[in-house]
Amino acid sequence: MALPTLALPGTLLGPASKYAPGPGTHIHDASIYASIVGTVASSPSPNTTTTKLPLLSISRPGDAGPTDSANILPEVDSQVLARVTRLGARFASAEILVIAPANATSISADAAVCSTPFTAQIRREDIRATEKDKVTVQDSFRVGDLIRAVVISLGDQGGYYLSTAKNELGVVVARGEGGEVLVPVSWREVKDLRTGRGEARKVAKPF
Repeated sequence: MALPTLALPGTLLGPASKYAPGPGTHIHDASIYASIVGTVASSPSPNTTTTKLPLLSISRPGDAGPTDSANILPEVDSQVLARVTRLGARFASAEILVIAPANATSISADAAVCSTPFTAQIRREDIRATEKDKVTVQDSFRVGDLIRAVVISLGDQGGYYLSTAKNELGVVVARGEGGEVLVPVSWREVKDLRTGRGEARKVAKPF
């Protein structure tokens, strides 16, 4: 399993049998997960520890790193990673956490982690490309979901406007009410593999 370059809260980084948890990570069920948004780094364990396993850590925005996020702003057509913060009847509110460079086709190692999240909205008509009259916000997202989206307008006082209408856009990390990770089983459903309980989502097609 290759280490991800960028991590969001809840991102699986690797097994605790192969790595040691460092700053910005935590262990759950013998696996190491990201606790914060940032860049993933693997380094030798310090001499003060008894373990010889590589140390996984997450660099926060503002730490020394290859990407300076201070001057990065969302632009129209930029892909972003955002966290859903509130649901309404006609739109979902979100905060943009990561911004891909202009003209990038996906979130990559060149993406910038925002030092301060940007406010955004996803209108009901921008959630899906087809059957827009049947879309409901509640069946597409839940508060706390992490989504891949594209900026379609610089917006107004309410923030940027995002869209998840393309197949590759939508929920990338979903959690249940108890904090359990929910796994995509189709483009419109995620499921708790332990209990079999499913929930509706607008799921992003993986690359």
